[in-house]
Amino acid sequence: MIKTSLKNGRKEVLTSVTALNKQQIKDVIDGKAVPDRIPMVYQVWIAPESFGENTALAYDYYFKFPYDIDRVFVNMPAVYDAPVDAPDYCFVHKKPERIDQNIGLDAHVAICDWAELDEIIEKFPSAEYHNLFPETQKTEKYRIIHWWNWLFERLWSLRGMENALTDFYTNPDELHRLFLKLTDFYCRILERAKTELNADGLFLSDDIGTQKAPFFSLDIFNEFIKPYYKRLIDKAHSLDMHIWLHTCGNIEMYLPGLIEIGLDVIHPIQKYTMNEADIMRKFGGQICFLAGFDVQQTIPNGSPEEVRTEVRYMIDTYFRKDGRLILTLGNGTSDCPIENFYALMDETYRYGKQKVENICGANTYD
Repeated sequence: MIKTSLKNGRKEVLTSVTALNKQQIKDVIDGKAVPDRIPMVYQVWIAPESFGENTALAYDYYFKFPYDIDRVFVNMPAVYDAPVDAPDYCFVHKKPERIDQNIGLDAHVAICDWAELDEIIEKFPSAEYHNLFPETQKTEKYRIIHWWNWLFERLWSLRGMENALTDFYTNPDELHRLFLKLTDFYCRILERAKTELNADGLFLSDDIGTQKAPFFSLDIFNEFIKPYYKRLIDKAHSLDMHIWLHTCGNIEMYLPGLIEIGLDVIHPIQKYTMNEADIMRKFGGQICFLAGFDVQQTIPNGSPEEVRTEVRYMIDTYFRKDGRLILTLGNGTSDCPIENFYALMDETYRYGKQKVENICGANTYD
C-alpha cells in the first residue's frame, strides 16, 4: 500500500524508491556520468485515473517506482480566454467568430488576417503575470518547468494548420515578427523560472514531424524555426538550464540542426517513424535521448511480456556509459492495461539497474 503523510495541510505520497537527485540528472543529460540505474519519468505521460476501476492499483504502481524529476506547469496564456485576475493575459483580444465543434482543433483560425498582428503585438501578454507559476515546495529533484506549444504549434493554434503551412511562403515577415515576440516572452519566463523556482530545465512541445516525414523542408526549418530555437536554448544555457523538446513524428532531418544549436534533450524518437538503432548510430553521444516507449501498438495491444521485451530492447539500443538516456512514454496514453503499466515500470527499473551494473560496474556514481 502507499504510505502517506500530512504536510502543510495536504496529503503527500511517500515513494518506496528514492528518486535521483538533480546533479545526477544533470550529469546524465550532459553525458558526464551514469547513476546506478537509468532515470525514469514515465509519470509525465500517464495519470492513474486513466486506469478506471484500477485507479487505486495504478496509484500503488505510480509511487512504487521512481519519478526522477519534479515538473511545474507554467500558466501560459490561452488564445482567447484570459484569467479574471489578468484580463489582458491572452493572445487574441477578441471573441471567436465561430467555434465549430465538428472540425479539428487545427482547423480553427484565431488570426484571420495578418493585419491584426500590430494589435496582437501591442497587447501581447506580459511575462510578469503574477500567477505564472503555481505554489511549489523546495525539492532535491531536478525541476523542469513545462508548457505545450513552442513555435510551430503556437502558430497553427493561432492561424489554423492550413494557413500556418502556407504562411512560411506568403507571409514570412509576419511570421518573423510573431516568432520574435514569442521568443522574447519565453526568455523572460526562463529568467523568472530560474529566480523563483530554481528550475533546472524547460520542457516544451513542438510537433514538427508527421508519421512519414518532417512537416516542412530543411530550408523552412533553418529560416523560421532554428534561429528562434537557438535563442531560447542560448538563454537557457546562460541560466544553467536545459531545454527538453517533445516533437512527434519523423524529425531525423532536423536532428543535426537541433544538435548544432545545443538542444539538450530530445523526445521521443517515435517508434515506427524512425529507426532508433540507426538514430543512435548517427547521433548517439551528441544529445540526451528521452526515449519514448511506444504507445500506439505495444502499450495498448501487447502482452506484459512483450512490454518487457521492448523495454529491454530500448535499453540495449539507447544505453551509453556516459549517460544521455532517460526513459519515459512516447506520448500520453489512456488505453494502457494495468498489467502492461506494471511490466513497463518494473522491467525499466530492474533491467535498467542490471544494465548499468553489467556495463559500468556496481559503483558508477560517486
